[in-house]
Formats: sequence, structure tokens, C-alpha cells
Amino acid sequence: MGDVAISVPVLFAFTQSNPDIRLTILTKKQFTPLFRDITSATVLSADFNKQHKGVFGLYKLSKQIRKLNVDAVADLHNVLRTKILKFFLIGIEFYQIDKARAQKKALINGSSFRPLPTITERYANVFRGLELSLELKNFNFSPSKQLMPTTLNTLKGFSTAVIGIAPFAAYASKSYPISKMKRVISELQKDYKILLFGGGLEESKELTKLALKYENVFSTAGKFSFNEELDIISNLKVMLSMDSGNGHLAAMLGVNVVTLWGVTHPFAGFAPFNQKATNNLLADRKKYPRIPTSIYGKSFPKGYELAIQTIQPDTVVKAVKDNL
Repeated sequence: MGDVAISVPVLFAFTQSNPDIRLTILTKKQFTPLFRDITSATVLSADFNKQHKGVFGLYKLSKQIRKLNVDAVADLHNVLRTKILKFFLIGIEFYQIDKARAQKKALINGSSFRPLPTITERYANVFRGLELSLELKNFNFSPSKQLMPTTLNTLKGFSTAVIGIAPFAAYASKSYPISKMKRVISELQKDYKILLFGGGLEESKELTKLALKYENVFSTAGKFSFNEELDIISNLKVMLSMDSGNGHLAAMLGVNVVTLWGVTHPFAGFAPFNQKATNNLLADRKKYPRIPTSIYGKSFPKGYELAIQTIQPDTVVKAVKDNL
């Protein structure tokens, strides 16, 4: 979901730079709400669990695409599914993202330690490869959404300075220890309302237990639709997240994002869009010199899952307050 969220500012900028070009966005069915603010585009939903499952399902999807009379396809994903679609759409110009595999490999094996182009720039370059203009500077975000009375009632009110915290990530190597996160939450909730974000049954249980410990902390997990959750995030002053999807959701909505990094690193190009470099709080590379150990945090040497613990709670609290 994070990769998809990163694409939203790029596609929005594309429609602004090319108002006369008809844009159709192909995405998974569950991700369609992410593109709700790109009103000039059409969203084509793919259901890879049923209608578009397997090679035959992709063939049916390709026929749907051909009916749109598209002139070109900009493939921002470049994976097996899109390669199969490319085969089925032979005859249509098809430009795919450069995934910079060699540069990423050099970054994680230690032979190079310098920033790669951001994923937003690599997405933009796909369109530029089609000889279309796209400008990411001076980006205009959509305004915050007005919250529905039912949402406000469930949240038990919404003040002018609300902080979101998404304390989990896909891998333990990217998740801040809950003992330290409790210290961060305890300090911030003294002056600000805190909303906790996360998904899945186990995360929801953990967030609910965490929220019950504090007066000004509320867990959103499992209480709202995806659209409602996006509305809430758009009204936050700051989102504190790991190197994970919630940070990218907040960034695409124009919210300040403070990100905690364990075995991954912003040099891989996956820092949230349009954020200050100082908002990326990094693990201590003097103690853990092999960081980044992988692009997404799945692989790391023994002991490196502790790297994120070198970020001190006081540093996190200060970074959040500096963004209010």
C-alpha cells in the first residue's frame, strides 16, 4: 500500500501538468480510495482474487484496457503481473519503471552509500519516458476533509492539534520497541490528542490496550472505513510512523511526517513525499554500520533488529513537536 500511496502525488501532478490527457489509473480494488482526490482521472479496479485472478484473469483485464483505447501504458510497478499485461497489450506503447536494482544492491552490500533517486522521481520518469511533462515542485495538496459528525462522535472530539502515531511495521526490524513508544506517547499526550493507527486483528488489539492506558489517546484501528480513515489522517498536524504505509498515506495528504528508521534507510528513496530530511530519525550507523541491510527490512544480520532502539524517545518527542 505504501508504494501505491507514494504514486498519488505523482499522478495528481501529472493531471495538473497535462490537463488535456485522459488518465486511467489501474490499481487493486482495495486501493481505489487512495485516488479519490484525482477527480480528473478514472480508476479501473482490478480484483486479483476473483475476476482477474491468474493469467486468464489478466487476459480479461487486458481486454478491458483495450476497450479504453489507450495510447500508452505507464507501468509504475514492473512486476510479473504487469509484464504479463505488457505481453497481452502488444502494440500499445508500454513504458516501465527502472527499479534501480543494481544501485539498490550496491547500497545494501555496502559498496556504495549515497542517496538514490526518490521513488517519486522514478515514478515521474516513467511519464517523462513517454515524452510527457511532469513537475513535482510547488506541489498543491488537496485541503483537509471535513469530518462527519459520526466520525467526530466516535473519536470523542477532534482538537486543532492532533498527532497520529502508527507504531507498527511489516517487520520487527522496522518497529520501534513498544516500551520506548509508550514513553513517547506518555509525554505527547500530556498536551495533545493522540490517534493510533494500524491494521489487522493483532495490531488492533495492541493499539486498543495501549490507548486505554492514557486519557488523551484513542485507537482508530477497526473503527472506520478506509475512506473515513483517510479523512481523519488529512486533519492531523503530524503523523509519527515507522518506515511503513501510514507515513506515506499521511504524506500524500500533505501532513507532516516524522519517520523512524531501523535497518532500512532513506537513501533507498522511500522516504515520505515532500518531507524535511530532519524528519527522518535514523538508527545509529556507528553501532550498526551495515545499515541499510535491505530495501524493505526483511533481511538483516543477527542483532540488527535492535538498531532502531538507538533512537531515543526524547529525540522522537522533540521531532514531533518541531512539526506542530
